[in-house]
Amino acid sequence: MKTIAQLTYIPLYTDHPKEQVQDLIEFVAQHDVEVDVNLLSTSIKGDTDVVFDLVREIYDEMTLEGQEFRFHVELLSPTKE
Repeated sequence: MKTIAQLTYIPLYTDHPKEQVQDLIEFVAQHDVEVDVNLLSTSIKGDTDVVFDLVREIYDEMTLEGQEFRFHVELLSPTKE
C-alpha cells in the first residue's frame, strides 16, 4: 500500500523563503518517495511508514534549526500500488 501526502511548507519571518523551500524539496528528494513539486505544494508518494517517518523528520529538522514555519500536511487515501 502506498500513501500520498501533500506538503505545504511556509517559512515565516525570513528574507529568503524560496531558498528554504528549495532546501526542503532537496531534503525530501533524498528519501525513498516519489516527489511531485507544484506551485504551492509538494506531493510525496511512498510506503506508508516511509511517508509518515519523513513528515516527522521534516518537522523535527525544521524545529531543530529554530525556524518559525507553517507546515500543512494533507493525506490522501492510500493506493494499492
